[in-house]
Amino acid sequence: MIFDYLSNFLINNQEILWLFTLLADLSFTILLYRLFGKAGLQVAIAFSILLANLQGPKLTEIFGLQTSLGVIFYASIFFATDVLSENYGKKEAQKAVQMGFLVSIIMIVMMSLALLYQPTNQPNTAVFSHNIHNAFATIINFTPRFIIGSLLAYYISQRFDVWAFHAIKQKTGEKHLWLRNNASTMSSQILDTAIYSLVAWWGIVDLKTAIQLGLVKYAFKVVISIIDTGFIYWAKSTHNKLAYKE
Repeated sequence: MIFDYLSNFLINNQEILWLFTLLADLSFTILLYRLFGKAGLQVAIAFSILLANLQGPKLTEIFGLQTSLGVIFYASIFFATDVLSENYGKKEAQKAVQMGFLVSIIMIVMMSLALLYQPTNQPNTAVFSHNIHNAFATIINFTPRFIIGSLLAYYISQRFDVWAFHAIKQKTGEKHLWLRNNASTMSSQILDTAIYSLVAWWGIVDLKTAIQLGLVKYAFKVVISIIDTGFIYWAKSTHNKLAYKE
């Protein structure tokens, strides 16, 4: 009864659902960090990459603007990378970026192989099997443009995010965590959005449409970056507690 009411409420209030999903995603990242330390952040990055790719094709409207659900999970990768940068240094953050890049490649290869398996034609399960196969094909039927755009955008923007974060930290020291978190994420997200939009949409839609899609995507990423500011201070507090226990 309560679950049905909550589900209906969120379905009818998509903006609240979007905010709830974002807060839940960031909170789960903190939970993994509290429970497993640095390894928890690495898991969070890999898991967010999987979610972003699987849910990327799902389009929805938030505040009247069309966007991909994958934006939430992809933007949270930058949050986890910034937490690693702040608490464990540039080297560990770069290692996490490389791990995430490799996870993306492995996922694409293994899911592409999975699509080559044909559904069963046994009478009692054929309909179900074909429906599931077609559903998977719709979600994970990667095109070369998507693969190249996604991988390039991730690797270049994430490397830039780590560099920008530490460049700002060298000038501010331990102060102004909010500044390096937001400045590095927002600037790297410009790169991410521009690279992906250029590769994925070039020649498919007109330039005006491609720019509009990119701007909407970037706007949501900026909002997410602002919201995660409180969470990065929470992560800093968690790190201090973990260090104290050690």
